[in-house]
Amino acid sequence: MSSSIRFNRRAFIRTSTLASGGLLIGFNFFTACKDSVKPPIDISKLNFNDFNAFIKIADNGMVTLFSPNPEIGQGVKTSMPMLIAEELDVAWENVFVQQGLLDTDNFKNQFAGGSNSIRLAWEPFRQTGATARQMLINAAAAKWGVDASECTTNEGIITNAKGETLGYGDVVKEAALLEVPDNVALKDVADFKIIGTDARNVDIDKIITGKPLFGLDFKVEGMVFASVLRPPAFGQKLDSFDADETKAIVGVIDVIQFDDKIAVIAKDTWTAMKAKKLLKAVWKADTNLESTEDHDKLLVDLLDGNSFKTLRKDGDVDKAFAVADTVLERTYESPFLPHNCMEPMNFFAHVTAEKIHLVGPIQTPEGTAKGIAAKLERPFEEVKLEMTRMGGGFGRRLYGDFAMEAAQIANLSKLPVKVVFSREDDMTDGIYRPAIKYRIKAAIKEGQITGYQLKEAAINSNMYGLIPNFFPAGAIENYQVDVANYSSNITTGAWRAPYTNFLAFAEQSFFDELAETLEVDKVQLRLDLLEKVKGSTDERIQYSPERMQAVIKKAASEADWGKKEANTYQGFAAYYCHNTHVAEVADVQIENGMPVIKKVTCVVDCGIVVNPLGAMNQIEGGIIDGIGHAMYGDFSFTDGKPNAQNFDRYRLIRMKEIPKIEVHLMKSDAAPTGLGEPTLPPAGAALANAFKAATGKRLTNQPFSKFPELLKVIPQEIIG
Repeated sequence: MSSSIRFNRRAFIRTSTLASGGLLIGFNFFTACKDSVKPPIDISKLNFNDFNAFIKIADNGMVTLFSPNPEIGQGVKTSMPMLIAEELDVAWENVFVQQGLLDTDNFKNQFAGGSNSIRLAWEPFRQTGATARQMLINAAAAKWGVDASECTTNEGIITNAKGETLGYGDVVKEAALLEVPDNVALKDVADFKIIGTDARNVDIDKIITGKPLFGLDFKVEGMVFASVLRPPAFGQKLDSFDADETKAIVGVIDVIQFDDKIAVIAKDTWTAMKAKKLLKAVWKADTNLESTEDHDKLLVDLLDGNSFKTLRKDGDVDKAFAVADTVLERTYESPFLPHNCMEPMNFFAHVTAEKIHLVGPIQTPEGTAKGIAAKLERPFEEVKLEMTRMGGGFGRRLYGDFAMEAAQIANLSKLPVKVVFSREDDMTDGIYRPAIKYRIKAAIKEGQITGYQLKEAAINSNMYGLIPNFFPAGAIENYQVDVANYSSNITTGAWRAPYTNFLAFAEQSFFDELAETLEVDKVQLRLDLLEKVKGSTDERIQYSPERMQAVIKKAASEADWGKKEANTYQGFAAYYCHNTHVAEVADVQIENGMPVIKKVTCVVDCGIVVNPLGAMNQIEGGIIDGIGHAMYGDFSFTDGKPNAQNFDRYRLIRMKEIPKIEVHLMKSDAAPTGLGEPTLPPAGAALANAFKAATGKRLTNQPFSKFPELLKVIPQEIIG
């Protein structure tokens, strides 16, 4: 990775990299960073000075670092500033963190998606801190008349060979005038003081005491609220409406039509939502009103047909199947899924002649701001977007439709407006995980897997190009991945660990069946296949066979694979996605005639772990999410209308159903990889494989609870 730094005498420098773009570092923030600095009890009483997009500092040396990326619960508001603080060599307890604004001049990659934030920030953010630290050392060395190589730093104090010290604030002015050094060396991993240590979520005190952080918390003087009536079915458009009864409700300010939607603007959310129910709208079908039964048939027809696009083809799978001793084939099915963020969609907008002010929870601030500017035919420079913390996202807040609604309503009404979805709005006008069916077929010849073909049939879109290069690509000589899709008017998009969230279940279930057919140990089968990939020169391969083997062996060892006492049945799964290798073992026991998950052992290789405490939260959350949706997640449509509108019809995992989770992080000196998503995909597979061991019955469709003949459903009196 190359980097360059440009000097600017206006008290700041710019650091840019190919991966992360410009980063600003203000040097006045190093003022008076002395041994006596203690975290204040009330930071509001400190005199903070603004420096630039990244940093401000109080007179006593307390540092504020701005975190530029959206905080969606993945912990980047804590971990990204840790990277700068580490190389800058300041004490973490002397650092405050604030959420940065959308700033396309000074920040790049301001988005939350694909488990990419830390991976992309790893070198640029550290380089930012290291460059600042080196310039301070150079200034101190010049003051002392010594060589910079004789000087060291420790938590904001520079020390020379004689033991003399200077605080960063003592030399900041001189440092700002020095030539910016190139290629400043970064710390060795062994020298890290902050990276690799547990750091509390920087927002935790505000979260547990209910302080304003989230989009729903945001308020300004004169703000009004909007509730939007949208087409009740996908494929419908607005024909006409009568708002007389709605306008008669006390507190209703206005009723506005935009696109095929009707916004009720009121003094509060309750009034807006109540009044919306009195709208008398007439809808007309613009296109076909689709049902889940239609989708099931369409996807089967796609799997049976020939309208495929081949994403990867090695060898000759047709020949392998033609000469095979045995051919194993299975089809796996998954439903649509809503995101169901705890905080429903919401966004604030105020459109004036001078600017478009936007505030709210969004994973893609730049794309959303640009989309709104284009829609309102305004220059992008007139948009100011502030990010709030998000109460969940899982991909739903990648899409700025709710922010666009707020901007359109604000533009038409000329009022500062917050759009707030109800839970019913959230579930019935969502952007869903697409329904998908996979058909996997393997050829076996003389006890060896000689051919493998994966076919995907999906609603709207197919797996992206890298996934066909995940395991078992490279391990089987004749290997082919084909995809086909049906274009639907039901909106679909990314859902935590897109495509792999279900593909891992399909493939890892299939590998268990292959092991049973070959009469070999299920863990050993995977290890043997990975052995064939070692030394491969195929640059398309995305995973590391060595790192995958290591997590598999570790998981099997820690879970006592194959050595459990009677009435404990185990299921294994290993998967690579978002640049991270994961292996999981699920322990299931039979209670009252039902298989019940008791424990998950998880091993993760995500490279260097920046914040182990945050990492554990992500790992455990991904496993719980994977288990819960594999067990219960179901969402269907009838004539374009979702059949579930709230949690009374949509089942989520309960807290008391969560198993014990034991996590092991592989020690590594490799750069960090993704962690927000990788533990979800193998969870459903490990559970299904454990259920098979316990019941002798194979689950091929999700959710598992939908098939009582294969798995007994937990009685209602138990789940409450």
